[in-house]
Amino acid sequence: MNRCSVLVLAAGQGTRMRSRLPKVLHPLAGQPLLWHILRAVRPLQPERLVVITGFQAEAVEQTIAAPDIHWVRQCERKGTGHAVQCALPALKELRGALLILNGDHPLISTEILQQLLDYHHRQGHPLTLLTTRMENPAGYGRVVRDAQGQVACIVEEKDASEAQRAIDEVNTGFYCLSLDRLPHWIGRLDNRNAQNEYYLTDIVPMALAEGGVAAWCCEERIALSGVNDRRQLATLERAFRDRTVAAWMERGVTFVDPESCWVAADAEIGMDTIIEPHVSLGPGTVIGEGCAIGPFCHIQESVIGLECRILSYSHLDGAEVDAECTIGPYARLRPGSRLARKVRVGNFCEVKKSTIGAGTKVNHLSYIGDAQVGSGVNVGAGTITCNYDGVHKHRTVIGDHVFVGSDVQFVAPVQVGVGATIGAGTTVTKDVPADALAISRAHQTHVMGWSEKRKPRS
Repeated sequence: MNRCSVLVLAAGQGTRMRSRLPKVLHPLAGQPLLWHILRAVRPLQPERLVVITGFQAEAVEQTIAAPDIHWVRQCERKGTGHAVQCALPALKELRGALLILNGDHPLISTEILQQLLDYHHRQGHPLTLLTTRMENPAGYGRVVRDAQGQVACIVEEKDASEAQRAIDEVNTGFYCLSLDRLPHWIGRLDNRNAQNEYYLTDIVPMALAEGGVAAWCCEERIALSGVNDRRQLATLERAFRDRTVAAWMERGVTFVDPESCWVAADAEIGMDTIIEPHVSLGPGTVIGEGCAIGPFCHIQESVIGLECRILSYSHLDGAEVDAECTIGPYARLRPGSRLARKVRVGNFCEVKKSTIGAGTKVNHLSYIGDAQVGSGVNVGAGTITCNYDGVHKHRTVIGDHVFVGSDVQFVAPVQVGVGATIGAGTTVTKDVPADALAISRAHQTHVMGWSEKRKPRS
């Protein structure tokens, strides 16, 4: 394998985003733009991975923290050439090729980067550009070629003439170059341009004078598109969604209406799972094989086992669901929810920070919070665990095979023994022994003739 190192430029603010957030931290498919670049780079196994930060550098470094990244800060942002100059100490003593990438091109793939590397080594020039053709090249540097079709220079749009702005071949900002030439080129850059910045593109004439410049024009223009504003972000979000959903369908997942669904970049979906319309699978989602996800469900940071059914309008966040469970419709599993095999959580039920044992049913209009519920338990409609006293949270423990009637309140902390029965309408304030019946109701009285007396006179 050809040796290479990687330098990612991620120092800019992204003023056209109109945001306090650094551009490279804006999310696409649930992950920052910079995350996507790094995911594409790592399979190349670079000798060194250097990322340059500037605007809100600390926030970027904390969000994308990883042991394989060498962080370099560009304290004064004076252009791409100046950014590379800041990175030179981190690249010292390295040999071979250097890939220079922009941190705001989230659809770039490992395959394209590998092809660029291979082309660079085949051509043997000290510098290779990655270019593409765009119908609307606004915002990109234009690739100017001579009469023989060879690269003559790169002109930034702000400095381009009308004729040059009409060129549709653009510089993507991705370079592959010989590391041993880089310090010499960077040292000769100047800022005599409209923006008074040091452009990395100015190394092109230097490379032309020292062995030539190759340009590999890639036809996958959407994969080489950058994000400069929120419209472009939305366009790439849609493209990424289409590509991701298509990839999962090729692996055996059914999307009934692919264009209505949203899938995070790191989501995992098992074969023979069916995804109904308007489903959102957020970051950290893992769905096992043979599941059915109903319409308008939202799932994130959750793991769902084999052959589960998540019925319509259910919301799962931070939940672990074992095999053959049925959730919903209109159910909510909050962080810390752990459901064992064949659990049923029905309509308008909420579970939070609780473990529910195998075969237990919580079917109707119930809230289970800060609880441990055993196996084979029946939880009646309208049951709640009163887990919060206004200051502290308390736990409810319900043993195996307990039968809980409707409209029961467990005032935590409280424990219910194995096989106990809780009568409907009971407020449980004390521990219930195993196999006991707990019941607390006001005495029922009848007022005879009450209804007749209340009828209006004719």
